[in-house]
Parts: sequence; structure tokens; C-alpha cells
Amino acid sequence: MRVLVLNPGSSSLKYHVRDTSASHPGTDILASGQVDWPPDERSTQDGLHSAFEELDATVKSLGSAGPEAIGHRVVHGGPRFSSPVRATADVITAIEDLSPLAPLHNPASIACMDAAGKRWPDLPQVAVFDTAFHRSIPDFAARYAIPEDAYLAHPVRRYGFHGISVEMACRDTAEFLGIPIASLNGIVAHVGNGASVTALRQGLSVDTSMGMTPLEGLVMGTRSGDLDPSIVLLIQRGGATAEEVDHILNHRSGLLAVAGTADMREIGLAALQGEPGAILALDMAAYRLAKYIASYSMVVGRPNALVFTGGVGENSALFRDKVVAWLGPLGLWLDEETNSASKDGIRKISATDSAFPVLVVPSDEERAIAESTAALLAMPPKER
Repeated sequence: MRVLVLNPGSSSLKYHVRDTSASHPGTDILASGQVDWPPDERSTQDGLHSAFEELDATVKSLGSAGPEAIGHRVVHGGPRFSSPVRATADVITAIEDLSPLAPLHNPASIACMDAAGKRWPDLPQVAVFDTAFHRSIPDFAARYAIPEDAYLAHPVRRYGFHGISVEMACRDTAEFLGIPIASLNGIVAHVGNGASVTALRQGLSVDTSMGMTPLEGLVMGTRSGDLDPSIVLLIQRGGATAEEVDHILNHRSGLLAVAGTADMREIGLAALQGEPGAILALDMAAYRLAKYIASYSMVVGRPNALVFTGGVGENSALFRDKVVAWLGPLGLWLDEETNSASKDGIRKISATDSAFPVLVVPSDEERAIAESTAALLAMPPKER
């Protein structure tokens, strides 16, 4: 099946047309592109309009090889959505209701569904959720220790994110190692502007660093990650509104707050030149991730692999080196040459005497979304 995959961010839209029947890697990409715009409401409206003008031209250029369906990445599926679903009016309304839990992303997905439905009304649309892969997290890892009335009044639990990327990384890792996915016990670190780490046991997510929203966990590009909740109260008592606190923690924190930039490439270069803020930001991000990896290595038992994926995870040898330098007590060591080498595809970067492999696995969310879309639409209607 040929699937138009729409992967919206808060200030961008990445799109692919993927042929899920293609037999060789790389031949499945029929078209691809990305449209970026400044992160404000008016720019988002204009940006999406421009993106769909480009998309329309792309689809027309494919002629009879154009898409047969549309697959959407949706960041937050809440408690209702634990697998891909047809993007009906009822589903779109439910996704909109979850927007307060993913205010940067769910509204963009809704806008894409609306625009795609108007442009290509005959194409079935499917929503694929980032949170769905983490449905296997046990209650003792997903529950927050807050009063029962508050817990029941709000959709409060650890949902986890980056699930589409992590699930695909699991499949690729198991294939690379030559083991069934049900035998995979590992740790996947998806590190980009947003970042999370997931513990896997028997191929299933059993814990992850992001929580009810993508704000919890690792130090990210502009997000704080873990912090003492009293800091929120302190900022509010200083006169900030809830909306202002939300903006501070999601847009003005993380690497940006410490180094003055959210770009890990710039931070890495500045750190190598001895810039104190860049050194501190790099060390904070690496240390936080290493702490989670060490903790999760106990959760998964005997890990088969530690996997780095995402833009930073795949491309920053310096960051990977900083992280694994903390993990010597686990018996993990990198091979300096293979870690620094610039190569495409999945690769092993650990030393021969490392306790278990450290891998770099390219993230391919678009392939995962296309395959999930095709699989759902191939099912009998009653089973969807």
C-alpha cells in the first residue's frame, strides 16, 4: 500500500509517501519533504497552508503512483487509544480533548487531519499514537503517588512518548542481533530536541522517562525534564501564571536555559572550545541519561543492547561518549573509532569487551506509521 505519512511538529511538517510493498530498503520512499515555520499561532496557520500546497503538488506529480491512504503521527492518545485507529470525526474530537496534555503537537495533528480530509476526501486516514507502545508499562511504574480523588478526576498516569520510534528501533535491533523481538531485553534512548529513554523486557515497554506529558525525564532542548515540583510553586508565587510556567518549562528550559542554545551541534562545538555553559549543559544531559540507563539496566535484567536513536543519538559521537563514560560499572565501553565513524544504517559502536552491545539505530517513524496504517486497513472492518 502507498501511504502518505504526515508527521507534524509544533513548527514543522515532515511528510513521506511510502510504499509498504517495496522489497528493498530505500525503494519504499516515493516522495519526501519537510516544511518549517516560526513557532507562533499565525505562522503555524500559514505554514500548514504552505505545506499542504507543497503536498498537493507532490501527490499530483506521482500520478497513478499516488497515495492510497494517509497515516498521521499523533503524540498523545491518552487512556483511550492503545493502537492505530481510523481517524473518524469521533476520534478527531477525542484527540482534540487530549490537547492540554500535548499542546505543542496534538493541535497540529488535528489541523493536518482536517486539511487532508478536505484535499483528499476519498483517502482513508489513520491515527498512529506515540503513546500506544507504552501501554504495557505496569501500574506500579505508571501510577503517580497522588490522592485517589485527583488520580481519578484527571487522566493522570505515565503514558510515555516516542513510542513509534522506539517500537521500530526494537524491531530493527532484534533483526540486527538475530533474535526474536520477544527475546529482546534492552534500553532505547531516543535523543533529539525531545528526548526519552525506554526500558524493554521481552520486546515490551516496561518503563520510560517521559510521563503524563513529554515534559518529564531527560534534559531536553527546551524542556526541563525532571525537577522538584516545588520549583513550579516557587515560580508561581513569584507572580507567574500557570500558562507562563508551562511556557518556561517547555520552551525556555533545558539545554537552552543552560547553554543559550537548544542545538546539540552548537553545544558540542562550544564545549570543545571550553565554553563553560556548553560544557555544563552537555554534562547535565549526559549524566541524566546515564542515570536512567543504569536504573533501567536493573529493570530489564540482562540487557541485549543499549540503543541510541533520534537526531542527537544517531549523529553526536561526543554525546554518546559522554553518556557511556558513566556506564563503566555496567561493563559498557565504546570503540572510539566506530563511535566516531560517520556511517548510514544500524551499527555497533561498543568495544569487543563491552558487557553488551551499544548500537546506533536510525529512527524511521515514517516507515513505522506507513506500516501501521497499511496493517490496520488490511484488517476486516469489524476488527479495526
